[in-house]
This record gives sequence, structure tokens and C-alpha cells, in this order.
Amino acid sequence: MSHPTPLTTTIRNPRLRLLNKLRRNEYPLMTFMALPSVRIAQILSLTGLDGIIIDCEHGHISDDSMHNAVAAISALGVSPIIRIRGPAHDIIKRALDTGAHGIMVPQINNADEARAIVASSKFPPQGLRGQGSAFPAIGHGLTTPEYMKSANETIITMIQIETKDGVKNVEEICAVEGVDMVFIGPNDLAMSLLGYVPARGDEPVFVEAVEKVISAARKYGKWAGRMVNDGTIAKAERERFDTVAVTGDTKAITNWYVKEFDIARS
Repeated sequence: MSHPTPLTTTIRNPRLRLLNKLRRNEYPLMTFMALPSVRIAQILSLTGLDGIIIDCEHGHISDDSMHNAVAAISALGVSPIIRIRGPAHDIIKRALDTGAHGIMVPQINNADEARAIVASSKFPPQGLRGQGSAFPAIGHGLTTPEYMKSANETIITMIQIETKDGVKNVEEICAVEGVDMVFIGPNDLAMSLLGYVPARGDEPVFVEAVEKVISAARKYGKWAGRMVNDGTIAKAERERFDTVAVTGDTKAITNWYVKEFDIARS
């Protein structure tokens, strides 16, 4: 039985900035946040981007920091997305109970894994998610009853494709109802396919894999996204992807200082 999803919903909640821009084909921009700081969350939220991916997989983010970041980001009209550390039911529940506007799940390899993610992300009867927190509705600007009625069709479920098996099975993954976006993790994908990072970007096997992910997303009506290193690449990818994440806080700080100090010493 088909249900409304973020791809098909008729709900228009102005607080859901990322979803609204995706629905309008406006190429929203995101970035990754790895530092556990409300102030970092606020600073990033004021840069004009549309979504911030709170990185609980590789970042220095505790549950406490995750909750605080979601509250700070959503309060400033930006969409908080949580990249969870693994595809476990309790981890997904904990992430969504912050009030996040979506989750990103790393290293999904097949349709069965994708279906399990969807089941943990949806309230019954579509899934297995439990309810008991007052917090998630706050991040959506709703009452709890309103949130319960809208969450299943407004929370974006992003599946990362970053392994050989993920690429091989990407069509089956995209065919899963409730998967809203496939998101390429270029570094892990390069390690899986090439054995090194970063990819140059012109390796035939890497290019073929990226195109296969995009093609599968288009075939099944899903959004496609990826991480990029800078605004120039983000601009160039506008025609192929629905959204991109432009680097992250730690890399942005390091890259800016290295560049400026090189200039100062020259």
C-alpha cells in the first residue's frame, strides 16, 4: 500500500526549509557539522544555507550535543539533518526524537537494509517508530498531535551509497518506498572502488558508479545528493543533483587558515 512521503506530500510546513526547497526544485545547499557547539550551529545557520547535517557518524557529537544542535538550527529556520552512526533501530529513534527534519544513514548496501531503516523511521502502521518525547514536535514548529500526523510524510530519509555493494544494488534500494534520497559519500565510495582517497573524479569506475546512482534515483523518482568540496563544484553539479553538501565545519576552518597563512608567508 502506497503512503505519502516527503517526495509526494501535500503538507506545506514553512519550518521545513530543506524539504520545501527540494519540492520546488530549488537546489538547496547543505554542509556537515562535526563540532559539538551550539555556537557553531548558530554561525552555520546564519550563512544562508538550507540544511545542516549533524555528523554523529564521524563528528565529535554526543547525544546531548545532537539535541542542542537540532534546537539551535531549527530555531533559526534551517533544517537539521542527523547523520546517524549506524543503522540501528534505537539510534534512529533517538535521532528523530531531537526534532530533526531528516536522517542520513551511512553505508547502506542493499534493499533489506534500506527497508529496515524506513521501518524504524516511520510511526505505525507504516513502521515501528515509538512515540514518547515532547521534543521532536518543537523542531517542526508543531504540537505533538500535529507532528504525529505529519512526521511520516515530511521527515526525509537519506540513504548513503558509498560501497561497491551499494552501487551494485542501488536500483533495488531506490525502489524501496520510504527511501527519499540517495546520497553519495565520495570518499568512502572511492576507497571501496579505487582503494584510495580522494578520487580524482575521472576514474572510469568511479564515474560509472556516480552515474549509476543518479540514474537509479531518476528512474524511481528519488532525490540524489552528494558531498562536494567547494562552491565551484557545487555549481557545476546543479544539473545532475537535487542537493549537495558543501564541505564541513572542520575542513572549512582548516582550509581557510591554511590558504590565508600561505598568502601571509608568500
